[in-house]
Amino acid sequence: MNKITGAGNGGGMATADRPVPRISIASFCAQTETLSVMQAAAADRRLAKAHISVHPDGVSGAIGYFTQRTTPDLLIVETQNEGEAVLAELDQLANVCGDKTKVVVVGRANDIRLYRELARRGISEYLVAPLAPLQIIEAVSGLYASPDAPPVGRVIAFAGARGGVGASMLAHNVAWCIAEELKISTAIVDLDLPFGTTGLNFNEDPVQGIADALNAPDRLDDVLLDRLLVKSTDRLSLFTAPALLDRDAEIQPAALETVLDQVRTSVPCVIVDVPHVWTPWSRQVLNTADEIVIVATPDLASLRNTKNLLEAVQGRRANDVPPRLVLNQSGMPKRPEIPSKEFAATVGQDPALVLPFDPPLYGGASNNGQMIVQVQPQGRAAEGIRLLAGLLTGRVNGQPQKSGSFFLTLLNRKAG
Repeated sequence: MNKITGAGNGGGMATADRPVPRISIASFCAQTETLSVMQAAAADRRLAKAHISVHPDGVSGAIGYFTQRTTPDLLIVETQNEGEAVLAELDQLANVCGDKTKVVVVGRANDIRLYRELARRGISEYLVAPLAPLQIIEAVSGLYASPDAPPVGRVIAFAGARGGVGASMLAHNVAWCIAEELKISTAIVDLDLPFGTTGLNFNEDPVQGIADALNAPDRLDDVLLDRLLVKSTDRLSLFTAPALLDRDAEIQPAALETVLDQVRTSVPCVIVDVPHVWTPWSRQVLNTADEIVIVATPDLASLRNTKNLLEAVQGRRANDVPPRLVLNQSGMPKRPEIPSKEFAATVGQDPALVLPFDPPLYGGASNNGQMIVQVQPQGRAAEGIRLLAGLLTGRVNGQPQKSGSFFLTLLNRKAG
């Protein structure tokens, strides 16, 4: 079956560490449940760059479809046959497949002899149904990720439900904690080009930054990236915003995608500070990030916007951990606020963290270019930031709902 090229199996690195390139994929499913799973996989953020079509009728449908058409980069076909019948129909498929097409077969027989024979004939992967979307995604990414390529970093996007809720403050503090306390090399990418505060909060005044990279994304290599990034500490780098109003602050989605892809090849953790705007590029960041943190205050505007944000991003993130919700500035004196339980019930999401209102702490840290953990390392806010950093990096285990309950108990208790 030498018209179908092999590529080995899809094991190895974690799914999130294997971005799928711009390839064409066609799938032909024999069962309705497999068709539904393929459609769910096609909508996943990890396959956002790929062009995917999903068809019924299994192997026979693929044979008929490609008799007069060119086969894609990857062909996924489901068979309901067993043994020699599987090999016979795949031999027919080989007659219409291009030399560069990889083939993944989905079958019902968990048979090692069949698997070995398919591999000998050049089949790239054999998957046993029933499947889950992540199994398909991992199989696809495994075919196109070089085993010698270094792992890519995780992108964690911080977004405020409205302006002034403290999303940037939290992003900077969590990034510092991940870098300095968890010892994971981290980069902060500040996308608030006209008003970004990363430089201010870390007492840095760089001449170049994220805007220079976005203006010439094709020139961004390791050497240029190293020159544009500011080393705040040995493990924390800053991609600062210019914070100038003498230029337009438009960002092209393709340019931003190129820049973030380059940054994540250099550091294990990328914290993206997303300003409170709704544009094609901000939507793209939230759709494609490995994790999302939504920061809100317990008021009506934040409640409405948080609900809208969660609904907007859930389509491409059905196979991901839900966005982490942080309620900031809780317990402000003389301000009516929505109780955290009511907030959670309305948006359908328990908060991962509730931070108390503490102007002297946050204001003093900001004015001095320090982080909360540096100013008050044993305080409740510092403890909560550490726990959130652990959740986002996998250093703290547990489901978000359980963690949320723990945070609520921890941070809302009265100081003794």
